[in-house]
Amino acid sequence: MTPAPDLSLSTTAGRWVVAVTVLGSSVAAIDATVVGIALPAIGRNFHLSVSSLQWVVSAYLLTLAGLLLVGGSLGDRFGRRRVFIVGVSSFALTSLVCAVAPNAAVLITGRALQGVAAALLTPGSLAILRASFAPDEQGRAIGAWSGLGGVGTAIGPFVGGFLISAVSWRLIFLVNLPVSAAVVVMASRHVPETTDPSVSGRLDLLGAGLVSVGLVGLTMGIIDAPGKGWGSTTVLGALVGGVVALAAFVLVESRTPNPVLPPGVFRSMQFTAANIVTFLVYGALGGALFLLPIELEEVAHYSPLEAGASLLPLTAVMLVFSARSGALAARIGPRLQMGVGPVVVGIGTVLFRLVGPGGDYLTEVLPAILVMAAGLAFTVAPLTTTALSSAPAEHAGVASAVNNDVARVGGLIAVALLPVISGITGSSYLHPLALNHGFGTAVTLSGVVVVAGGILAAILIRNPPREAPTGAPVGAVRAAPAAPVACGLEAPPPALAPAGSSPAPPGATMGP
Repeated sequence: MTPAPDLSLSTTAGRWVVAVTVLGSSVAAIDATVVGIALPAIGRNFHLSVSSLQWVVSAYLLTLAGLLLVGGSLGDRFGRRRVFIVGVSSFALTSLVCAVAPNAAVLITGRALQGVAAALLTPGSLAILRASFAPDEQGRAIGAWSGLGGVGTAIGPFVGGFLISAVSWRLIFLVNLPVSAAVVVMASRHVPETTDPSVSGRLDLLGAGLVSVGLVGLTMGIIDAPGKGWGSTTVLGALVGGVVALAAFVLVESRTPNPVLPPGVFRSMQFTAANIVTFLVYGALGGALFLLPIELEEVAHYSPLEAGASLLPLTAVMLVFSARSGALAARIGPRLQMGVGPVVVGIGTVLFRLVGPGGDYLTEVLPAILVMAAGLAFTVAPLTTTALSSAPAEHAGVASAVNNDVARVGGLIAVALLPVISGITGSSYLHPLALNHGFGTAVTLSGVVVVAGGILAAILIRNPPREAPTGAPVGAVRAAPAAPVACGLEAPPPALAPAGSSPAPPGATMGP
């Protein structure tokens, strides 16, 4: 029988669990971040167009987004620790495939396999926290997880840039092997096993297949459209097929006895609103941060090491403020932070328009990074906590996967669509003037969408009710404790993190 959650962040056992989940999720998040830095080197090595670079990112996001719900269900059914360990181990093996890839086709295949592995480990990280920590400790745990995860994903570009500059982009995949091995050992020794005892019946493989086919169709159509034309049979067939598959997915989920995405999860307006905000914020960042490393290296003439190091200020900002942001949200409610934070992130995103051929770090890059980091530190923990505030605790794995999937799908669509809208197609990313013009358009559009997410949060998100403590005088009130958390966003978007998190994270930089 699964024990009741009772861990505290102040205990050694609690800190071990946080350390394992941070390291496990960071393996995927850092990998996504570093892949973003490596895209120009990969493109030159294999002589790739923008659409091929998009597939290096999208192949990962497709399998991750398509199978996250199954990964959450498997954790609820067979044990969250067990499935988490299988995911980490598989991620290491598929990273080896990417590291030795002789051509782009093998690399893209390896990235797709990485996505499968990440779908097993990603929802497990925060589902483990939710199922292990006492309810009044979950807010602190998620704040610590967000802050430490932010440190990892911020350091990732620096380490990856050094490896790319000093040796080869292939090393960014090889470093996953020793880290994954350490996570497996730590998880086996220090993480308690938890399951959902109410789970029964068969896995909804049909539903998982339909959502995967739908996402593949839409992505393929959007990425291929610039080269083949929106009216081509191939593009139209992929788009129509994707829409039909997603419509069938919705129908199947409403009728199957054991849906991979229980429709009842969205009955809570708070949960639905948090996921809408997640889609807008992480999706828009995913598209912009897919292009940022390319802009820094091709237009500002940064080396991979310099491009990675340019993101290091995020380390200090996320470390200092993320946990405090989670604690603040627990006291006053998440609405203020979720409304203001994305607006600040959006302003930071638009400030990347300053990046140009001069490449001056202090005036062109750092202002955008600091503003964006401040907004993310203000937003990530409250958004993550709120995403599952109304979801039943026994569905922690599925609910975590739902929110993570929303972030990944948002990033996937943005990575496929934003370069097209901005005019960055073919080999134009190798031409600084054309890339710089398109990048300016891209970050402006992304910033507007992120700000829209903040406005929607201010309108739709509600703070938890305030209740009087036992024995308190009449009229005395206190803020309700932070709602249980099981969201799967992987700290800040990986590239600050679209790739990631998210995750991250949430393009090449939002979610691994």
